[in-house]
Amino acid sequence: MTFPSLLVVLFLMPLAQQAAPAPAAPAGDPAKGRVLWLETEHVECRECHGVKAEGAFGPDLAGRRLTRAQFLYAVRKPWGAMPAYPASQISDRELIDLMAYFDTLQTVEQPGPWRREVPPGAPRGLAVATTAGCVQCHHPAFNNGRAVMGAVNADFQWFMSMVYAQTTAYPPVRTALGEPPYARMAMGNFNPTRVTEPMLRDVWDYLKDLGFRARMRGELSAGQPTKDGVVYQLNVRNTGLVGTGLTAEDMTILLAVPTGTTVVSATGAGYEGVRPDAQLKADAAVWKVAKMGPGERQSYSLTLSKAGTATDNVRGTLRWMKPVVKTGPSDSEVIPPAPLGTAPAH
Repeated sequence: MTFPSLLVVLFLMPLAQQAAPAPAAPAGDPAKGRVLWLETEHVECRECHGVKAEGAFGPDLAGRRLTRAQFLYAVRKPWGAMPAYPASQISDRELIDLMAYFDTLQTVEQPGPWRREVPPGAPRGLAVATTAGCVQCHHPAFNNGRAVMGAVNADFQWFMSMVYAQTTAYPPVRTALGEPPYARMAMGNFNPTRVTEPMLRDVWDYLKDLGFRARMRGELSAGQPTKDGVVYQLNVRNTGLVGTGLTAEDMTILLAVPTGTTVVSATGAGYEGVRPDAQLKADAAVWKVAKMGPGERQSYSLTLSKAGTATDNVRGTLRWMKPVVKTGPSDSEVIPPAPLGTAPAH
């Protein structure tokens, strides 16, 4: 090769390297996107955008075929009332999978209706909470939110931090309340230029008027077979901050007794026997408790003649008369059904 030819080759090498095509972006996986949309904790996406992504409070997404840049920008920096979702909540990879799933769906001629409309005669705070999107995910009674507020004796500044900086402000609250961290938080961070402070003040006043709640939890164990029957353990706790949260007073603890099952025995102070309960639609074992303050725990047991089943399981409710709330006449918290199967013998 002559010297001039060598110069030409050396000169063109960088150009050839620059002209090499960039590696193709990985394709989305519609099967993974479907699981993420339908079977994970991202339920708030469906509640605003529809179970089939047909749209509701939020726009329809089915068959839209947005570009990756458009879709990722809309999630990370939304321009409407939708909260922003950082990568700590949902990754770019997962968003691409969601896009691939949406692309398998048929477009709709008209988006679906809102999950919840503003009820006639709604107080201003409820109307604002509905049109801002809060009520599309939270029940109009905001039971969980009012319980957390009661557990920490919240003020308006705290409330604003939960709305505008949810992803960083709420995890320490869960830790303080003795709750495990979320594998993935459900709510993003709202933009204060879209959901303004005056709007939040209206919602705050509405929640205060309903009344803060004691934050109560009841958890059943799987049944444990014994020579006398099947024993279920119930742990009840007030998860509020000690010295700060609300005390539940004049409590009633009820556990549904499956049909055809009899109560062999029960332990725990305040047991009053079995009586029909209209709300549980079953006979229920009943305990009375004068009060349970923040940080307090109580344990109970119920021995039944046989175990519950998938269709008729042991479950229950906690009810208390104070603090008084407008969603009354009493406040309450569901005790989820006992895990099926049997607990290991001790």
